[in-house]
Amino acid sequence: MKKSNLFWLASALSGVVAVGCSKPAVQQTTTAAPAAVSQAEEPTVKGVGLNMANLDRSVSPCEDFNRFANGGWMKNNPIPASESGWGSFNELADQNNATLRAVVDAAVKQTNATKGTSTQLVGDFYAAGMDSAAIERAGLTPLKPELDRINAIKDRNSLLSIMARMRVLGRGGVFGFYVGQDDKISTQYIVNINQSGLGLPDRDYYTKTDARSQSIKAQYLKHVTNMFQLLGDNEATARKNAAKVVELETRLANASMTRVQQRDPHATYNKMSVADLQKLAPNFNWPTMFKNMNVTGVKEVIVGQPAFLKEANAMLAQVPVSDWKTYLRWHLARTSAAYLPKAFVQESFNFNAKFLSGAKEMQPRWKRVLRMTDATIGEALGQEYVDKAFSPQAKAKALEMVSNLQAAFREHVKNLDWMSETTKQQALGKLNAFAVKIGYPEKWETYTGLTVSRNSYLQNVLQASEWGFRDNVSKLGKPVDRTEWGMTPPTVNAYYNPSMNEIVFPAGILQPPFFDPNADDAVNYGGMGAVIGHELTHGFDDQGSQYDPEGNLRDWWTAEDKAKFKERTDLVDRQYSAMQPLDSVFVNGKLTMGENIADIGGLNIAFTALQKAIAGKNVGKIDGFTPEQRFFLAWAQIWRNNSTPAALRQQVQTDPHSPAQFRINGPLSNMPQFYKAFNCGPGNKMYRPDAERVNIW
Repeated sequence: MKKSNLFWLASALSGVVAVGCSKPAVQQTTTAAPAAVSQAEEPTVKGVGLNMANLDRSVSPCEDFNRFANGGWMKNNPIPASESGWGSFNELADQNNATLRAVVDAAVKQTNATKGTSTQLVGDFYAAGMDSAAIERAGLTPLKPELDRINAIKDRNSLLSIMARMRVLGRGGVFGFYVGQDDKISTQYIVNINQSGLGLPDRDYYTKTDARSQSIKAQYLKHVTNMFQLLGDNEATARKNAAKVVELETRLANASMTRVQQRDPHATYNKMSVADLQKLAPNFNWPTMFKNMNVTGVKEVIVGQPAFLKEANAMLAQVPVSDWKTYLRWHLARTSAAYLPKAFVQESFNFNAKFLSGAKEMQPRWKRVLRMTDATIGEALGQEYVDKAFSPQAKAKALEMVSNLQAAFREHVKNLDWMSETTKQQALGKLNAFAVKIGYPEKWETYTGLTVSRNSYLQNVLQASEWGFRDNVSKLGKPVDRTEWGMTPPTVNAYYNPSMNEIVFPAGILQPPFFDPNADDAVNYGGMGAVIGHELTHGFDDQGSQYDPEGNLRDWWTAEDKAKFKERTDLVDRQYSAMQPLDSVFVNGKLTMGENIADIGGLNIAFTALQKAIAGKNVGKIDGFTPEQRFFLAWAQIWRNNSTPAALRQQVQTDPHSPAQFRINGPLSNMPQFYKAFNCGPGNKMYRPDAERVNIW
């Protein structure tokens, strides 16, 4: 299932890889700010929702709006040692964590809670994760049954059996496997098989040959070696085994699609029968593989990357079984390290968070265990969170904003001067068919059949992973469940799902600074309103626009309109590909295309919705700023961010979202409404001539 989200979830919750940057998009200037926002102007009304201390008034808003809106905050909020980036998402996640911690602490005290209840699941899962002394005493014992199974592999048949088990347990493997909606028949579920099998964040880490990439590969080799030593190998054996792993993964990487290539939904939609799958990759023995995973009723599958699967098939025949055993040991250890003794946890942190992302120290244990509790049984945890943090009144106001944003989007579509009436009617039909989910699910997941105890953190994780796999594959042959959520209620994020044609906003993001019932309309529309507009626009970005109102991958455009749309999206690519967060590092305009279109479209739509909301009202300045100025300041301040250079480099390579400074300055530099609000014009860095502006939605 493909989703376009507002923000990379891992960034918001863990700080391991954050969006944002530590350098400005353009050179800082000391040009005086326009009179409308001069420091000398005394506000007559104080407001909420914006922090005036965040501003740097020595910077002109027309030269670098990110620095103007957030320079004070950036100066006064250095990145915490346990994070690789810090911004409003992290601050809100911390606020949500305080609420969640109270929930789990209360659940932990209920030692006699009824088995299978939310209280029991949450309390026992969190308690087991926090019992570091028991984890140290246990050592590798909880992992030993799986290590023994790998060690017992004698031939390719037993190898395939353990590969199936690894997939069920979520411990890695050379292929990804899940049941999701058929992209061209959205009313049906189908098996999806995709490329996988790498230990580094992206194929490009293996394929690039520049000095930095070579350095990362060398460090990765050391990391894998260290992990094998922790598993009990002597140093020489560990080095030899690590070399085998990197060799195998490099071959898989060379056969993998790039992230940009994977953004084409037609390229990754390769539907075939099980018989044809068997012809494509016979060495996997798919009928037996499905049986080993206890997946029944498979008639057809969608293969995301046939060339990758063909190469993996060849490797099964060419690579010795002993090397595959080494590979499986590594991935078992890699994916289990966080739940093992501290030596494993530290080694994983040293490479993944410290070296790759720039964090200086580990997050406190309670945060790490809380994050895993949310990731594993998040709807059990989320019920209490919603009761404490999200009122019915907040939900009603959020729904009202969504309705207002949809109305503004309809107006935009009707007034487009580049789109034919035929395509407009199709677009309006899709917009009217959007499903909206706010706050939390209509029906909560009960996790029936999941066993959680206080005996072993790792065992709980493995059992939960297997439960999740079984729950997913049980969908096969059933009607599509349109009530299902892809994020937990406390999540600081939002998403659009093209197969469902739905926009989803968890309670976790419907909090200040994104959404504040006490703030003025300008702040809420510049914050949450633009977030809503962002997700709506995903339905009409370069990917979402290929899906129809029912969520099917189907072309509903005229050829002429499609060509005009591409001209405009090509301009987005050129603009963002010229943006440079670090020396010699540029944004990948093709990778970030969808998110950039959504940012630009979402802001334009939200601005129109704001004008409708304040029409006929006598709305004066607040904190010395007009409603229009506060709208743009709200957008900028929700993206305030500091980031380590290492995290920025990783983000540019792997994340479909642009760095935060460009999510602020990029859209605004295309908006005449922004120019008017802050008196910007030719000669200002935030100004673009009409011919160079993006104007899509």
